[in-house]
This record gives sequence, structure tokens and C-alpha cells, in this order.
Amino acid sequence: MILALLNQKGGVGKTTLALHLASCWAARGERVLVIDADPQASALDWSEQRSREGLPRMFGVVGLARDMLHRELPEVARGYDRVVVDGPPRVTGIARSALIAADLVLIPVQPSPLDGWASAEMLRLVEEARVFRASLPARFVFNRASLRTVIARETAAALAEADPSALVSRIGQRVAFADAARSGRLVGEIPSGRIGAQEIASLATEIEGLAT
Repeated sequence: MILALLNQKGGVGKTTLALHLASCWAARGERVLVIDADPQASALDWSEQRSREGLPRMFGVVGLARDMLHRELPEVARGYDRVVVDGPPRVTGIARSALIAADLVLIPVQPSPLDGWASAEMLRLVEEARVFRASLPARFVFNRASLRTVIARETAAALAEADPSALVSRIGQRVAFADAARSGRLVGEIPSGRIGAQEIASLATEIEGLAT
């Protein structure tokens, strides 16, 4: 399964979700690879920091920020159960290529009208990709959300009626994600990360259900 995390708006947490989903599936015994398709290479930076800290390698991270990603991914993905693509923070040829290659597109959004407007462009690209992949599934995922605020509830209600629909699982706005990232760690590896790790596990399980 090739999962692409895409949104033209930066700062929505694509890299964080990509790395944590990969770690969750790796912990469940799956062979997982993360493709860093973002020219900023944040996933690669995280992997290098993890190595410097002497932490165990849970999954591979490779850079592949190329417009021909869809041609290279089938060969790169051979031998893996799941490939997670961390896409660029804007609409580019790389993003279009990732769409064509993906089995599922995940669009992270935060509780903000700006995120909704930015996601509209992403949805247009999904429709373009469906010219080549008519059954390409896509889902919103509610990320970095202060779940008890009014705007969070309003955004969740809007996404519930959207096409594509939103996943039920939501990831809260938690300092633990940033604390973990600074040292190449994951939320499940730090004392304050228990709830964040549980949220990621629920999200991973829901995504697994989409493939069955």
C-alpha cells in the first residue's frame, strides 16, 4: 500500500504524521518505507538526527523529490508492506506524481478557514488524478487540533459533510510531537507522549480498515 500525505498548505503536520504512522506499522511487524518527497527534506533530517542520537532504526527513509515519482515508486516500494510518501508543501509536479502513484491520499488539515481554502486546490488535483486512477481514494485527517475549541468543532462538522470525507480519528495539538522530533524520537518514546501515541495508533488502524 502506498499512502501519500499531501496538502498545498505548509505546516499542517504531513511529516509528523508520515513518520508516526510509519513507526506504528513498523512496530506491528510490517516492512515500512518513508519516501521524503519534500525538497525541504524534513523526514530525512529527522532520520539523521535519530541516527546521531544512537536510537534504533525502525524503518527506512529515502529522499525522492522528483516529478517522475510515480514511475520510480513501484520499483522502490518492492519488498515493503507499506510506503508512506511525505509530499511537498505546495502544488508541484512532485505532488501530482505522488497522486498518480498512491493507493490512498491523506489530506491533513487544521481547524482554520485557511486550511479549508488551501485544501480546495488539493481536491482539484485529486480529481485530475482520477482521470488516470478513477478509483483513487482520498480522505481528510484532522491534525494539530485543539479539539475542544469552537473552530475545531466547526471544522470537524464541515469535514464530516465533505467529499472526500474525513477520517474519524483525530490528532490533537500536542507539544509532545515537537519535543520528540527535536531528538529524532517519536511520541511513544517520551514520557509526555502517551496520548499522542494512542491517537496515532487509532489513525493507523482506521487507515488499515480502508484497505480491507
